[in-house]
Parts: sequence; C-alpha cells; structure tokens
Amino acid sequence: MDSIRLALDWTPNTNHTGFYVAIANGYYKDAGLTVDITTPEADKYKSTPARRLAHGEVDLAIMPSESVVSFHTTTPSVPLVAIAAVLARDASAIVTLQQSGIERPAQLDGKVYGSYGARFEDDLVRQMIRNDGGRGVIATHKPTRLNLWQSLLTNEIDATWIFLPWEGVEADLDDVKLNRFLLDDYEIPYGYSPVLATRQDLIDQKPNIIQRFMEATGAGFRFAVEQPDEAARLLIEMTNHPTLSDHGFVELSQQTVAGYFLDTAGHWGKMRREVWVQFVNYLIRHRMIVSRDGEIVMQLDINKLFTNQFVENLPTVRVH
Repeated sequence: MDSIRLALDWTPNTNHTGFYVAIANGYYKDAGLTVDITTPEADKYKSTPARRLAHGEVDLAIMPSESVVSFHTTTPSVPLVAIAAVLARDASAIVTLQQSGIERPAQLDGKVYGSYGARFEDDLVRQMIRNDGGRGVIATHKPTRLNLWQSLLTNEIDATWIFLPWEGVEADLDDVKLNRFLLDDYEIPYGYSPVLATRQDLIDQKPNIIQRFMEATGAGFRFAVEQPDEAARLLIEMTNHPTLSDHGFVELSQQTVAGYFLDTAGHWGKMRREVWVQFVNYLIRHRMIVSRDGEIVMQLDINKLFTNQFVENLPTVRVH
C-alpha cells in the first residue's frame, strides 16, 4: 500500500466530505492507498497547510488559490501546484448583519472588518469597497479564526468573509439576517477556493500515486453530490468531531455545498484556465502581488500554477 498525507485547511467540514467518503467506502483501499488526514488543530493553526506542504510534512493540502500564487512569488524554489478545485465556483461572501444598516460595501468605509489575515484578503475587501464607490478605508481586527463568526454576531466587528454553505446555513437556521456581498457582483474575479494542491516535485516523482488518489477522491465527491445525506452521515461518523455534532445542520450544509462541487459539465475538480488568468491578472493589475524582496510582481506564468492532468478523465455526474 502506498501512503498519502493530506492536510486540511480547517476543522473537518462539508467541503471535505469527499475525502472521508472515499475512506469510509474503501475507495482509497481499493486504489492501494492509505490516507492520513490532519487538520490545523494539530498545531493550533500555527502552520498553514501550504507551509506544511512546502516543508514536506504532507503530500497534499487544501488551500485557497491565493496560497499557490503566493508561494510562486515568495518561495519560488518550492512551487506548489493546484491539481483540483474542491469547489467549481466561489461559495463565499463578505457579510454584515442586516440590523447594522450596512447594506452595501461602500458603507464599510470607517468600519471594522474581521480578517483571517490571509494573503490578499484585506486588499480584496478594500478594493470591493472602492468598486462600490467607497474609499476603501477599513480597520481590520483579527480575532482567533474560530471566533470570527461569533465576533460578527456580538458586533465586535462589522463585517467578515464567510463560507455560504457553512456560516450561511448556520445563519439561516438561527434566523440571523445577513447582507451578502459576492465578490463577482463587485467586479472582482475571485479564483478557486479551496483547491487541492501538491508540490511540483511530487507530480514529477509520483504521478501514478497521485492519479490513483484523485480517482478515488473524485468518486468520493461524486457520491457526496448524488447522496448528500448519506455522505453527511459518513462525514459525521468518520470524523467524530464536535463541530459536526448537529446532524440536521450538517445535512443541510452538505445539501447546499453539493451544488458547488461540479462544473456545468458535471466534472469534479476540473479548473478553467480563464478563472486563473482573470484572478491573477486582477491581482497584478492592482499591484497586490509582492515578491520576497518587496518588489511588485507584474508577470506570472499561469501554466505553472495549476494542472488538470489528474482530473481530466474522471467520470462525470449528470447535472440536473
């Protein structure tokens, strides 16, 4: 049996269900693989999945496409490569409480934004405000990652970036009324988030192992699309994690995120080059990418950031 070490980007959640389904249903075992999944809780979020991948602690990691871009400019000696889009389209939004009266991004000028401290995050939010006619002047506050949502509910912050199939579902169930600002609605062509990434050297050295992993993983995500309730049950059973203790919430979240897993042709994982081109060009145009030496990066080879070679021939699911 060959082994694969996978680092998640968060506590186990419905973004990750395909991996746990593949374990539970024996897809990895049938592919001759043992898969070890670790979460950021192991070191209390001190190291990002991208850094763990770059340092050789894991073979694959979940991360936003921003991390792939970042490593190509700050640590070019360790090129990270996206090999699948976990979600086929953006499932996030900047949100405010309806009761706050902040009904559009321009009204965030002078307000407090709850930040994860991710690369490009604050700059993208400021640009969204400018695109809506504001000045892009915000104060940023960085609560611990797991407290951002609670900080919004208690008015410690005025806005934050959420994942709609998770906090969005939670808000709906708790009858918390939100204003949701989608990046695409404000002329920001956001990239894939999250993606599954590996290192270029592993692609060169272990393509067969990665291919087998991707075939089994693709089967796990297709199962999650076709049988979301059963997939939710398997996720809960396999992880036994306290954040997944509410079965009704997990099922609804799984049903919601299942609508984001596949592209319009029914592919899981496949990425469109134009999405990468538009996002990277946007970052370059707004001078957001800075090299390790502090220089503004004005050119980046898109072809080195991602590959579809491991998902190109995966089976599709009929999209209703």
